[in-house]
Amino acid sequence: MRDGEDSFDAPGEDLPPSKSEIKRRMLALQELGEALVALNDKQLARIPVEDDRLSEAIREARAIRSNSARRRHLQFIGKLMRDIDPGPIRRALQEMHQRHEQDKESFHLLEQLRDEILETGVAGVEQAMARWPEADRQQLRQLVLQHQREQQRGKPPAASRKLFRYLRELQESHGSG
Repeated sequence: MRDGEDSFDAPGEDLPPSKSEIKRRMLALQELGEALVALNDKQLARIPVEDDRLSEAIREARAIRSNSARRRHLQFIGKLMRDIDPGPIRRALQEMHQRHEQDKESFHLLEQLRDEILETGVAGVEQAMARWPEADRQQLRQLVLQHQREQQRGKPPAASRKLFRYLRELQESHGSG
């Protein structure tokens, strides 16, 4: 290459982002802002939003009912987010999502255990006792027998719900066993 010539194909050359790339980044920040607006106050408190203007804009967006005004306000939130590092916010949202998925999975596993215990009858109590040796065997037996009586009489499954709550208490206080 001769002196004075420009090379647009030089590898490793830092080119400014294209308009499309800038727009993708802005839309990603706006979507991140939408995710923040969708959180309740307790969830939002766990997200590291350091910018007071951004926090205020998120609170304001929750009160907006007009679709067009809400869209403009979300764009404003996206604009405010350009001035901060979105990494910690993304990580916190990801952790929150993972925690939610784990809770959901744990809930389903407990439902499954409850159903297995009730299906097996009094002998099913041993499944819970094997998992949580500190469990109250008598309480478990009574709930299983109560469930069987409710089924025979066509009553609502109150004992089934009580058993689930008791299993959840055991899991929360003594771990998954």
